[in-house]
Amino acid sequence: MIRQIAPQFFTQDIPATLAYYKNKLGFDCLGTWMDPPVYAIVARDEHAIHFRCAAPPTPNAGKYADELLDAYLFVQDADALHAEYAAKGVEFTRQLGNTPWETREFVIKDCDGRLLAFGADAP
Repeated sequence: MIRQIAPQFFTQDIPATLAYYKNKLGFDCLGTWMDPPVYAIVARDEHAIHFRCAAPPTPNAGKYADELLDAYLFVQDADALHAEYAAKGVEFTRQLGNTPWETREFVIKDCDGRLLAFGADAP
């Protein structure tokens, strides 16, 4: 039985990525490995993201225009999270709104250019 899935994202600067995820997105660092760190795990609300120090995959020129997401995070309250992130200056690529597929969601661009969507059931 699968209990949880944790994506592994590549980054070239673990300390900068950890700072962004802590200060902007509210994740806690669960641990880093080696000095300087080459691997790290962050979590928020019992869900983890792993980071590995490596060159990112070859960029896709249409990634942002086509909104090719790196991850979709299901949340309890999209409005509250959107307000929290807006107050912290997070970069949104799609503002909060209801979708035809009956979710309320928004999309951010993180410090390494990844697109993360956050969505909840629409009211």
